[in-house]
Amino acid sequence: MKFRITNLPEIKMIGEKTIMSVLENKTRELWQGFMPKRAMIEKREGSEFYSVIIYDDLSYFAAFNPANTFEKWAAVQVSSTDVVPEDMSVLIIPSGLYVVFNYIGKASEAQSAYQYIFGEWLPKSKYQLDDRPHFAKMGDKYKNDSPDSEEELWVPIKE
Repeated sequence: MKFRITNLPEIKMIGEKTIMSVLENKTRELWQGFMPKRAMIEKREGSEFYSVIIYDDLSYFAAFNPANTFEKWAAVQVSSTDVVPEDMSVLIIPSGLYVVFNYIGKASEAQSAYQYIFGEWLPKSKYQLDDRPHFAKMGDKYKNDSPDSEEELWVPIKE
């Protein structure tokens, strides 16, 4: 899997969020609720969608338990957060270092990519996981559960 290391500047997003776990996956419901309302978001930057995960802290990864909860967002990047549609919230992704993997394949099979990132790439690299939001960036080549779908997996790191 191809990757790059990049320093992400702070980015502003508007979207919807929910609390969920691996066992109680609410991703489908989150996106089904968000997509019909996305046109209400003003000052959108780009055409990409962001699936953002915020963990309480890094202990989530130290002792993985599929019942542990996290916050998940369906969002878009914006240039301004002055106008926020009803039932949506603002999310600021702080600047920082990220490793970005280009994932090609079905969204439902992305777990194998994450297993590689956290189980092989990260332990063998000079980096460690940082406590900032993780996200997938889905652009024009994203086709959900198609085997030729493409998305970027952004994982926060530090030296």
